Amino acid sequence: MSIASLSTVVLGNRFAHELPEMAVAWQAAEPPEPHLLALNDQLAAELGLDAQWLRTPQGVGLLTGTAVPAGATPVAQAYAGHQFGGFAPRLGDGRALLLGELPDGRDLHLKGSGRTPFARGGDGLAAVGPMLREYVISEAMHALGIPTTRSLAVVATGRTVHRETPLPGAVLARVAASHLRVGSFQYARATGDTGLLRRLADHAISRHHPSAAQADRPYLALFEAVVAAQAALVARWMLTGFVHGVMNTDNMTISGETIDYGPCAFMEAFDPATVYSSIDHGGRYAYGNQPVVAEWNLARLAEALLPLLHDEQEQAVELATQALGGYRPQYARAWSQGLLAKLGLLAEPGLLAEPGLLAEPGLPPETGEQPASALVDDLLPALQESRIDFTTFFRALAEAARGDIGPVRALSVDPAAMEDWVSRWLSLTPDADAMDRINPLYIPRNHLVEEALDAATAGDLGPFSRLVEVVREPFTRRDGLERYAAAAPPDFGAYRTFCGT
Repeated sequence: MSIASLSTVVLGNRFAHELPEMAVAWQAAEPPEPHLLALNDQLAAELGLDAQWLRTPQGVGLLTGTAVPAGATPVAQAYAGHQFGGFAPRLGDGRALLLGELPDGRDLHLKGSGRTPFARGGDGLAAVGPMLREYVISEAMHALGIPTTRSLAVVATGRTVHRETPLPGAVLARVAASHLRVGSFQYARATGDTGLLRRLADHAISRHHPSAAQADRPYLALFEAVVAAQAALVARWMLTGFVHGVMNTDNMTISGETIDYGPCAFMEAFDPATVYSSIDHGGRYAYGNQPVVAEWNLARLAEALLPLLHDEQEQAVELATQALGGYRPQYARAWSQGLLAKLGLLAEPGLLAEPGLLAEPGLPPETGEQPASALVDDLLPALQESRIDFTTFFRALAEAARGDIGPVRALSVDPAAMEDWVSRWLSLTPDADAMDRINPLYIPRNHLVEEALDAATAGDLGPFSRLVEVVREPFTRRDGLERYAAAAPPDFGAYRTFCGT
């Protein structure tokens, strides 16, 4: 069913109704000269929204929060969070609004819609560049099969945003399974209101992990489900070289979706110490630290849930600790199975396509298991030593499986050693076609992202639109797109990203 007028848009107010202590009713700031920069027609159709109507002034009003349907209750959500390890008991949506829940249960949410009571001195605004960055990166993540929030639209506001330099302002409209975060539970726990904490947990179970409601200990089952979802998610990040950049507890979802694409990027030269965020001076959120940081964040969720796990503190801690102990083996299993799939050595090449399978117990096939483990142990140091482009390597390796070892040999600073490794790998009869189905050829290369955002900020959306078109089909080689598969030129230099606030 398509929607052709605001009067037929349905936005629920479930979060605002069930958790009023965590919701502040608020109105988006009126943009002086709004005009649409990007609209996700495919997502709009999936949501039952009429893309042509969204392009009208009334539709743009919905996308900026200035025209909402009757019955909707736009709110700024309250949450807490550990930011770079330091706890902030009251963060919340400082420049965002939850407009409400769509008929399929997903949130329609705005970013950059103006100052709220949680703004903490900020201006509540966003610039065109960072909002378009979230659009292109989230679309790429979705195409790669990685759970993610989705970008519905970016609307220029006609307002100037002051950062290091004056920039054109914009609002992002995004869709998510919900915006419940680890920080949401930290906020509820910090209030000391166990009833609120229980209602929040029930809300999360109902929306994301309904099977937990049937468990003997529903809140423990909720925690175990979040642990499994995050183990699978972070493994997928690692397998594609994605660096989130700001894994604060307020940026970890209960649903298991990737959220908040601020200082994020895709790693090119393989190096576990890779950091792109301009403010991550100590490398807390480096590529190689992401699995451990996720575990740390989950420990903070466990602490928040303790009053619901058992009446006795000691037993609650024991239950939480035991459940958290499942994270490492689940992550290790997802990573190892995923890497074997990237190498064409799994009997089920579609394994990476289903997040549930990555989190299920089970080991890689017994055939070739020990040689494969030894291969992996030798591969990663070789990639790091040669600073081999992580994405390019696996596509070149598939060509080696078809008989052309030249491309992968040329990537290494020690071609003879790489040739020896490839010979050992070929003895395990990898499946090249399966490799091409899960190893992307096109990712949002950092230099191309910056090129597109610079052009868009200057008023030219052509490079942005083309980049989005390319990354929506990451696995299929297409003529004329060679520059989109190539690593950054040497003169691109060290890459740094910024959160946009």
